[in-house]
Amino acid sequence: MKIIVGLGNPGPQYARTRHNLGFVAVDALAKRLGTAFGREKYDAHIAEVRCDGQKVLLLKPLTFMNRSGRSVAQAARNGVDDMDDLLVVVDDINLPLGRLRLRQGGSAGGHNGLKSIIAHLGTDAFPRLRMGVGGKEAGRHLTDHVLGKFRPEERPDVDSMVARSVDAMVMFIESGIEPTMNAFNRDTPAAES
Repeated sequence: MKIIVGLGNPGPQYARTRHNLGFVAVDALAKRLGTAFGREKYDAHIAEVRCDGQKVLLLKPLTFMNRSGRSVAQAARNGVDDMDDLLVVVDDINLPLGRLRLRQGGSAGGHNGLKSIIAHLGTDAFPRLRMGVGGKEAGRHLTDHVLGKFRPEERPDVDSMVARSVDAMVMFIESGIEPTMNAFNRDTPAAES
């Protein structure tokens, strides 16, 4: 089984914020795969579907970003034998808006959701899909930036990135992390072309 986790914060006040891009991406994946988040399990909203002949669990933790690890670890213990079958989708302020970056593992890079997952799994050796939300503006606090909504002029880049992230997640399900990294880490947003 593959598990794809989108990180975010529950509640309408956080919807469509930069920090909830993981939720937005897995919602778009669920729609593409013809399923929906209709149940709660593992302290998360879940959706289950078959893709490319295998079972896939989509997970949106309800534990808030900084405690995502508890939910992810519960699901992983009950669903994956190999950490390469777990993909975490997360916002990243260190990437330009619209950029995707896949990694097989590594540090949290300052992201509290990833820190929590690493602590609860006891390893940083799990794939992640980082989605660029751009760095904070001068004079703006980091929390205000990540919990802020995208500006209208940013929406086309965000929508394009979300669509490409869905393509990347489908490829991850079908082919695994290495081919997906090879295909999408060369990915360049239209603004940079």
